[in-house]
Amino acid sequence: MVYGREDEDWNDLTRVGLGFLVERAKLGRPTSYTELNTTLTQRTGLRPFDFSRADERAAMGHLLGLIVERSFPLTGLMISALVMYLGENDAGSGFYVLATDLGLLPARASEDEKFDFWIGQVNGLYAHYG
Repeated sequence: MVYGREDEDWNDLTRVGLGFLVERAKLGRPTSYTELNTTLTQRTGLRPFDFSRADERAAMGHLLGLIVERSFPLTGLMISALVMYLGENDAGSGFYVLATDLGLLPARASEDEKFDFWIGQVNGLYAHYG
């Protein structure tokens, strides 16, 4: 059990979350954490993530890591790049940490390097799935 959820729930959330993000990539559109959360709840029947709590925000980050872990070997792209904060035009900080962990981004990347990397991932996803 991680973040108060059973392994089976994580498997369902990963499968459904990946499917939703692939749908968004095919449409050439990003999504928000809120929209992803709502979709996961509707499609799995599982409780939503409570973004007012730090552990629940971390749990969503964990889920996005699981989704990337599943899809990255097939595409070489981080599909979590499509998930942004409402009203923002960038990925969350966890995206860049994971990119660094995967060796895709230097540990001391500048803000411009991070932004260029993120845009490259988004465009790559649209091209791959489009």
